[in-house]
Amino acid sequence: MKQIRPWIKAGLMAIAVLFAILVGLIIYARSLPPMHQHCIKAAGSALRMYAADHGGIYPVHTNGFGDALMLLVVGEYDNGHTLVGVDDDGSLLRFASTNKTDVPEELCTRIYVQGLSESDNPEIAILFDRFSVRGGDHRRGIGPYLREVLMADGFMRNIGHDRWPAFASNQVELLVQFGLPRATAEDYYRPTLDPNAKR
Repeated sequence: MKQIRPWIKAGLMAIAVLFAILVGLIIYARSLPPMHQHCIKAAGSALRMYAADHGGIYPVHTNGFGDALMLLVVGEYDNGHTLVGVDDDGSLLRFASTNKTDVPEELCTRIYVQGLSESDNPEIAILFDRFSVRGGDHRRGIGPYLREVLMADGFMRNIGHDRWPAFASNQVELLVQFGLPRATAEDYYRPTLDPNAKR
């Protein structure tokens, strides 16, 4: 029986060690929470493309903002994935767009403010997370609880959970100045003000 040369033995050991490290890294990566799966910046691109095709106006629907978001899926501006928040796969929007059914607002994981256009006050939030999430979508599980917010001009902001009530109050005032009834403006933010609105 031939003996394996030492350099071959060392090479085989190195390959085995590298393989074990690779398997370990894959197992570790799969154990981490999913990160950056619902890009609110991409949702902003979908909204801007829709507006470009509709005289600068973002989508509006008489059945509520859930159905307005569905218009983006129907028009193939988005597949629904970027219009929803963490732990939501957008299937409700896709199902409703295919079957022409209503999208209940209380099931939407991102809240969309209807009636705005690209030229409106850039300080007004147009889309934001219903739930505060540690690290938001971009850094899921890392850092403080926050919400990702898309402004009317397409820029994104992160608002910490502790700063959210003041942000929401300011947004209500901006929407009232814009011309929305106070009750409507408050309805957009009411679900986010529950202290348990966290994921």
